[in-house]
Amino acid sequence: MFYIGGTKVGALFGEALVMPRPGAIRQLSSIIKQRGVLLAKGRLLGLQFDTLFTDGLYERIARNAIVMADKIVSALKERGYRFLITPQTNQLFVVLENEQLARLSAQVGIEVWEKVDDTHTAVRIATSWATREENVDALIGKL
Repeated sequence: MFYIGGTKVGALFGEALVMPRPGAIRQLSSIIKQRGVLLAKGRLLGLQFDTLFTDGLYERIARNAIVMADKIVSALKERGYRFLITPQTNQLFVVLENEQLARLSAQVGIEVWEKVDDTHTAVRIATSWATREENVDALIGKL
């Protein structure tokens, strides 16, 4: 199972849970309801994904998020940064020295993901359909 996020392509909210083998988890809908993660009126959420998965629309819209993330990944690798998780999507988890984090935080908004150790912190960088290249260039300039 995996999920596909909707906000990176402009959906109002939500993720689509993809089950390549639909019967792999018995009573999945009951489990989802019992845990309180089933959205009431979920068919409205489904309509977004039905539209997004028609005629390659999702892929076309998501392309900008991936291209901008790849540009950031290249710049980070060139500058010797390391990743908490190997980049595979539009979400990047970068390990910063705490001094780097303090310097960057003074210049840009940073989402702290988790403390790695006493001197390093992982941060999350995410791109979307709306990420502008000039903003990516500005971030790269601050690295």
